[in-house]
Amino acid sequence: MNESQPHIAPKGLSSEKLLDVYRRMVLCRTCDERVWLLNRQGKAAIVASSQGHEAAQIGSVEAMRKGRDQFYTYYRDLGVLFALGMTPMDVMLGFTARAGEPLSGARQFPAHGASPELGIFNLSNVVATQIPQAVGAALAFKMRGEDAVVIVYFGDGASSVGDCHEGMNFAAIHRLPVIFFCENNKYAISVPLAKQMAVDSVAGRAEGYGMPGIAIDGSDVAAVYEAASEAAARARRGDGPTVVEAMVERYLPHTSDDDDSRYRPGPELEEARKRDPLPLLRQKLMDLGGLTDEMDRSIRADAARQVDEATDYVESAPYPEADGFHDHVYAEGPT
Repeated sequence: MNESQPHIAPKGLSSEKLLDVYRRMVLCRTCDERVWLLNRQGKAAIVASSQGHEAAQIGSVEAMRKGRDQFYTYYRDLGVLFALGMTPMDVMLGFTARAGEPLSGARQFPAHGASPELGIFNLSNVVATQIPQAVGAALAFKMRGEDAVVIVYFGDGASSVGDCHEGMNFAAIHRLPVIFFCENNKYAISVPLAKQMAVDSVAGRAEGYGMPGIAIDGSDVAAVYEAASEAAARARRGDGPTVVEAMVERYLPHTSDDDDSRYRPGPELEEARKRDPLPLLRQKLMDLGGLTDEMDRSIRADAARQVDEATDYVESAPYPEADGFHDHVYAEGPT
């Protein structure tokens, strides 16, 4: 499969399911925009925006089996969290560090922690550490004979870290049921791709490990869904891991503490805006007859309502009490 291959209509996604993906993408973008504003108001400490990554994140989750498979994410995967069932309230509690935040009790970096109930493990801010841990989970699935797949998300910068090499090498040797899903936005913070690697793509490295590598247009939900579905099916057959490289755009700085105007040319960002996954999917749905202007206005209004309600709540919600600091560090049970 080639990144430039056109996808007119999705395979395996009904119009209803594709519309649901669009709803989640709109909700994710609306929430992301709001937490960015809260940061600028001094109400959210730091934000790593997912704007431009939504199709890759949500489309890949739709190809997996929710409730059975496991998801090892990184700090820019807000869309994955929404696709797995988290709400704007859950997310806002994390970004404002308020009591009741479901992933870590508001004890970690925003939107970090874990939710075993949703299949979310090890949301860590340490680059690439989730990769060998995901491979370990895949090894456990294989040893127990369980019909489950692990998908691990990371950026192009993480592919230059030793953890990535070790994880891919081990997974390929033991033919483990894991998908290495690289969200390549062409910048490791401020370092462009050409200064990160001397090869054309992350997917091209897969051959050196003895596994398939697929490069796709990460702004195209259909392309993402097809590639992730193929990789998941391969893993369930016992044929081993796959590298899926989704070429995406990062529309905001690396984090809210970064100034990307120092290293990213304005015209480049303007060109990137032409690949915004939201208007692309909106147009595809309209071409397929699954969306009208009235429906679109309703979807956006509903997203704004949910985010407004969450914002109003968290701005007056309490901070966690100090006596709960050690909660959830160890599993609770009989002594």
